[in-house]
Amino acid sequence: MEAALDQARLAASHDEVPVGAVISRNGDVLARAHNETVARRDPTAHAELLAIQQALQVAASDRLDDCTLYVTLEPCAQCAGALVLAKVGRLVFGAYDEKGGMCGSVGDVVRNPRLNHRVTVQGGVIEEACGALLTAFFKSKR
Repeated sequence: MEAALDQARLAASHDEVPVGAVISRNGDVLARAHNETVARRDPTAHAELLAIQQALQVAASDRLDDCTLYVTLEPCAQCAGALVLAKVGRLVFGAYDEKGGMCGSVGDVVRNPRLNHRVTVQGGVIEEACGALLTAFFKSKR
């Protein structure tokens, strides 16, 4: 999770919303990413999505069922859907997103029993540090 927080800090240094993600398998890091929506001029370039794309390439697979995705903010609907489609085994996130989080806060895409894959979820890991980074970033924008 600390590596994901490092990625979030990197995002902030590039004036991106400070969200970072890391995907690991058996202790090995497959992918690291941070939000790049501004740099890519692409509102879908979220840290989770970029990390999933990288990890799939490294794993030479279309599924990540034996992987854990660590991310500093609870994933949105787009990213939660990508977690299900990539069949990510486990999600660990930092700050809850009461306005857009789709892994327990607003909705729960990743554990919907009607879908063909469910992700194991652990939220609130180093939540204060992850939330403080986001709060400071948005406060500087006001």
